[in-house]
Amino acid sequence: MKMSKMYFRTLRDDPADAVIPSHKLLIRAGFIRKEAAGLYAYMQPGWRSLRKLTRIIREEMDASGAQEINVSAIAPAELWEDSGRWNQYGPELWRIRDRHGRDFCLGPTHEETFTDIVRNDVSSYKQLPFFLYQIQNKYRDEDRPRFGLLRSREFLMKDCYSFDRDEEGLDRSYQIMYDAYTRIFTRAGLDFRPVEADTGAIGGSNSHEFTAFSEVGESDIVYCPDCGMAATSERAAFADAPAQDEEERPLEKKLTPGTKTIDEVADFLKLPKEKTIKALLFVTYDEETLEENGYVAAFVRGDRDVNMIKLVNALHIPEHCIDFADEAAMSAATGCVGGFTGPKGLHDCTIVVDSELPGQKNLCAGACETDHHYINMNYGRDYTGDIVTDIKLLREGDPCPVCGRPIRQTRGIEVGQVFKLGTKYSASMGAYYADENQKNQLVVMGCYGIGVSRTLAAIVEQHHDENGIIWPVAVAPYHVIITVMKPKDEVQMEKADALAEELTRAGVEVLVDDRAERPGVKFKDADLMGIPVRITVGRRAGEGVVEYKLRREEEKEELTIEQAARAAIDLVRKEGDGRYLLEK
Repeated sequence: MKMSKMYFRTLRDDPADAVIPSHKLLIRAGFIRKEAAGLYAYMQPGWRSLRKLTRIIREEMDASGAQEINVSAIAPAELWEDSGRWNQYGPELWRIRDRHGRDFCLGPTHEETFTDIVRNDVSSYKQLPFFLYQIQNKYRDEDRPRFGLLRSREFLMKDCYSFDRDEEGLDRSYQIMYDAYTRIFTRAGLDFRPVEADTGAIGGSNSHEFTAFSEVGESDIVYCPDCGMAATSERAAFADAPAQDEEERPLEKKLTPGTKTIDEVADFLKLPKEKTIKALLFVTYDEETLEENGYVAAFVRGDRDVNMIKLVNALHIPEHCIDFADEAAMSAATGCVGGFTGPKGLHDCTIVVDSELPGQKNLCAGACETDHHYINMNYGRDYTGDIVTDIKLLREGDPCPVCGRPIRQTRGIEVGQVFKLGTKYSASMGAYYADENQKNQLVVMGCYGIGVSRTLAAIVEQHHDENGIIWPVAVAPYHVIITVMKPKDEVQMEKADALAEELTRAGVEVLVDDRAERPGVKFKDADLMGIPVRITVGRRAGEGVVEYKLRREEEKEELTIEQAARAAIDLVRKEGDGRYLLEK
């Protein structure tokens, strides 16, 4: 491909709305173009890289035994009503209605559609197990689409589903996909880690999130360098502090003027924060009507934070059905007092108590009275909870729930997730098979997703410098860019064309920069685009000498045309599909 014939444009300045490297560089390098908030067009080089990534995914999926199909991106509401997710999924579900008044949605995921296919086609245990997958655009009506391809409203996704007879079969299928994902992200050149994750709106019993390490990621990852525990912070268990055996002292009410925060009351009463109880007040909403459904008061030890995912899971509600309460309205209904709320004296609300609190003795909590707190408050004697469970957020430095050593925290980009769905969808949608005794059994399912376009952005986040993208060879839009210093020089163009032809015959993808631009512009564009190899044809072309440089390295060297061709061919043959990384 000659750049003089290519529909192509780079930008010198960052887009005004771009704040992370991948968003800036993919637009500046001419890989994507914004159409509207959260909607992007892939230009020629961007589409080439995306296709290479999908090829890697497709190869590994096919090798694992999965069969590719393609279903409609539009799903009838009846399927989502069958599964119970039409209202549960929340405002991100992009609902549409046809001219006849029939409701549909633009699929954010396709558990319902694939379950419907299987419930209509599978009748016998002899047909199980199998995997079905597709690579298709998905849609989520994000409230705040941002960060380019990392949080968009339309995105390319690979979704795969396994169908088994029992949990033992699901375990095998889950491991097959877990291993396939490890190969995919390794071949794509990512530094990643699979971590335990919450199942969210997908549901099921168990899940792992494949996370690419990045400071711009939206996933908080906690891990233990000693025992290997790793999980998203929203999923991570938090071991309770040991129960205290001190004697329970008499409950006392104390005047604590103006002490609305844990720090203020602990300082006023000369107490350590771990001897206090923190209160957070919420209002919940009905899944279908989204009208207010009641109030919730959640309590944790004063030096802890509430994990919102654990809280909504404890309440058995979707994430979009809870918000912080208006304190005045909640006070009138429940007796709480903003800044002075404790678990004693509340009424007409759900009280959620963290599992650590019942074992702690003689704590300080709000008295549900302005400027007053209780001291020596003890669970069972002075207060109880409607729900008692772990709702603590694990943070860096807290003890590992497995070995007790201090955990560490980092950030990452979720690029894939695997789920054990079990019978969540087969039970609600009636997907059965007949066993050897002709008895109906529920199909046991797994779900396995990869955000393909997110993965492309994650690669850029991990592979760039101040000059632009540095593509791994396996997903680069072109392997080699031949930069011609003087395109009007017949010798330079003749050598460049001959080199391009030789490389192309060897399976190397070549971009020839024959534009009538200054050398500095060409070099900047080559770096910005991140093509792995740059071969510069210049003043020594007549001698058969060119400049050879790898994008990922600072050094450049003069080689003969034959040497440069051989070096580029060897590099592409070694790294061109990413498999060499599996051997490292």
